[in-house]
Amino acid sequence: MQTFNISPRPSTGTVKDIAERSQGDYILLVTKQTELRWVNYGLERMEQVARDTAAAMVYADHFQQVGDKLTEAPVIDYQCGSLRDDFDFGSVLLVSVPALKEAAAGMSESAYKYAGLYDLRLRLSRLGPLVRVGEFLYYEVEDDTRASGQKQFDYVDPRNREVQIEMEAACTDHLKAVGAWLAPEFKAVDLKEGEFEYEASVVIPCKNRARTIGQAIASALAQKTSFPFNVIVVDDNSTDGTVQEILSFKDDPRLVYIAQDPSYHAIGGNWNAAIHHPKCGRFAIQLDSDDVYHDGTTLQKFVDAFYAQNCAMVIGTYQITDFQMNIIPPGIIDHREWTPENGRNNALRINGLGAPRGFFVPVLREMNFPTTKYGEDYAVGLRISRDWQIGRIYDVVYDCRRWEGNSDAALDIIKTNANNFYKDKLRSYELKARILKNEASK
Repeated sequence: MQTFNISPRPSTGTVKDIAERSQGDYILLVTKQTELRWVNYGLERMEQVARDTAAAMVYADHFQQVGDKLTEAPVIDYQCGSLRDDFDFGSVLLVSVPALKEAAAGMSESAYKYAGLYDLRLRLSRLGPLVRVGEFLYYEVEDDTRASGQKQFDYVDPRNREVQIEMEAACTDHLKAVGAWLAPEFKAVDLKEGEFEYEASVVIPCKNRARTIGQAIASALAQKTSFPFNVIVVDDNSTDGTVQEILSFKDDPRLVYIAQDPSYHAIGGNWNAAIHHPKCGRFAIQLDSDDVYHDGTTLQKFVDAFYAQNCAMVIGTYQITDFQMNIIPPGIIDHREWTPENGRNNALRINGLGAPRGFFVPVLREMNFPTTKYGEDYAVGLRISRDWQIGRIYDVVYDCRRWEGNSDAALDIIKTNANNFYKDKLRSYELKARILKNEASK
C-alpha cells in the first residue's frame, strides 16, 4: 500500500498525479504534515472495512494530540447531504485505487488551485460509499485549537474568497452530476396576500435569558417604521426570571407575550407558535434573545427589502460583538458568497445562510419550522430557496453578541458533531427533494 502526503486543498493536478502513480488496491492519503501514529493494527482494520464494504474511501475516529493533552476525536458518518467542504474526515483517508483513477480521469488539470481534494471526494461519493470506521485507529497532532465559534466563520472570511469560489464551483458540478442543481427560476410571490393587522412582527423565542431578554425587547420596540409592527416574545418555560423581565414591558401594547405549555417546543416550536398567532404580522423578523438590532432602522430595511426584491425571505448582515458591544473577530458577517443565480445551490455547501432572517409569513405557514433547537432556521431557508428567491441586505442590521452564556460560542466535539450531523441530514432531505423536483419537471 502506498502513502501520499497531500494538502487539504491540493490542485487537481496533484490529485491526477497521485492517481497516475497509484498501484494496488488502496492508497493512503494523509492531509497533515504532523506526526501520525497508528493504534496496533489500525491501518489493517481500515483496509478490512474497505474491502468488506466495497468503499470508495474509508476514514476513522482517532485521537488528537494538543500540546501534552490527548483527547478522543470521533468523526461522523458521511451522508449524501454531507456537502460541506469543511467536513471533518480526520487526516487519514484510505482510498480505493480503481475509484481514484476513475474519479481523476474526469478532472481537468487546470480546474482548481484549492478545491482538488474536495472535488475528489465528491466524485468518489458518486462511485461508492464513503465509510466511517467508528473505532479510534490512529493518533494525529491537532494544530488548529480555536473554539468552534471561531472556526464556523472561516468560509465567510474575505481572505478565503478565492478558495470559496472554487469550492462553490466544485459543489455546483456535483449537484449537476447527481441531478440536484436548480436553475435560477423561482416561484412568484404575492406580498399582498392575506389580511394582517400588522405589517411586521419581531419574533423573539427565549428560554432562561433573564440577563439579556430585556435588552432584546427594548431593541425591538425602539424600531422606527412607517408601518405598524409588534414584538412577539415566546417564552419556553423559563425558570430564571426571564418572564418577569418580559412582563416589565407589558404596558406597551405592541408586546405580544406567549407562554408555552410544558411540552417540548425548542426554538422551532416557539417560532411556530409565533407565526401562527393571530397577531403575527405579514413579515416575521428574527431577533435572538441574547442579541440586539444594530439601530432603529432594521425593521424598516427588512420590509423595504421584501418589496424591492419581491422575495419570500430576506437575510441581513450582522456583526460579532462581545457583551459590551465591542466588535470582535471575525467582525462583519455578510455572506457575500450568495448570488441570486446560484445561491440556492451553494446553500447546500455552506453551513448557514446568515442572519438576521425575515420571512413572508403566508409562505412560512405552508411549511413550519422543525421542532428542534438547532438548525431550524437553516432547514426553513433551504426549503424556501428550493422554490422562492431569497433577498439580501448587505448593511449591518444586527449585533450578535458572544458571551459565556451564548449557545454556540465554544462547543465540545460531541455537540459539534451532533450539530453537523443534523445539518448534513437536512441537506440530505433537501438534496433528494431537489432531485425529485427536477425529475418531475422533465
